[in-house]
Amino acid sequence: MSANEPIINKQEDEGRYIPGVCNIGKQEIKRRRNGAIFGTILTTIIIAILLLSHTDKLWRFLVFLPLVSVGIGFQQWYYKFCAGFGMKGVFNFKELGESISVEQAEMLKADKAKAINMIATSVIFGLVLTIVFYLIP
Repeated sequence: MSANEPIINKQEDEGRYIPGVCNIGKQEIKRRRNGAIFGTILTTIIIAILLLSHTDKLWRFLVFLPLVSVGIGFQQWYYKFCAGFGMKGVFNFKELGESISVEQAEMLKADKAKAINMIATSVIFGLVLTIVFYLIP
C-alpha cells in the first residue's frame, strides 16, 4: 500500500461476516447510523426540556435509557456489528429483515462476547453521562 492510496474499510467493502467483528451489511449499518443520530437528537431535546423547565433534579435520570441507546447505536454504526444480532446468533448482509443463523459454537461465543462488551460499554456511557447531567446545577 502506497502513501497515496486511500484507506478503505474492508469490512464494509467486502460485506462479509466476521465472528465478533462484523455481522451487518450496508443497509443494516445505515439503519444503526440513523438510529444513533435520532437518539442523539431525542436525548438533546429531553435534556433541553429538563433544563429549561427547571424540574426537580431527580427527573434528570430519565436521560439514562436514551443515553444507553445512543451509546449502543453509535457503537453498532462504528463497529458494523449489531449487539442484538450477536446475542441472537444471526447476521445480515442482505435486505433489511433477513438474517442467517450462526451455526458454529466458537463463532456464537465471539459474537456474544462482542455484544456483551458493547452493551456494557453503553450502560457505562449512559450512567456516567447521566450522573454528570444530574450534577449540573
